[in-house]
Amino acid sequence: MLAKHDVFHAIADPTRRKMLQLLAEKEWSVTAISNQFPISRTAVSKHLRILAEAGLVQEQKVGRETRYRLDPNPLRELKQWLAFYERFWENKLTMLQHYVEADISENRRVD
Repeated sequence: MLAKHDVFHAIADPTRRKMLQLLAEKEWSVTAISNQFPISRTAVSKHLRILAEAGLVQEQKVGRETRYRLDPNPLRELKQWLAFYERFWENKLTMLQHYVEADISENRRVD
């Protein structure tokens, strides 16, 4: 079955990213998650549905309540995608370091 939402869409929203951080620590019920956010329980449920459709959270019925926990496996796709671009960041940081170090040594010569 294809996911309705992909990982990139799911993590694009800051509320969903915060939910993932919560769920990384432990399993939470919808009610407990709702208490952590200034939004309605319905809105929390919608966010959780998107995360579940992307495969980032797993649902489990415990009595009358549904509990959610993080499934980090889909984040591998994101990690692979970011790894490709890391070389560009590293290059920019190296260039910045050389620029700053050159500027510092030039200022020392003037003093």
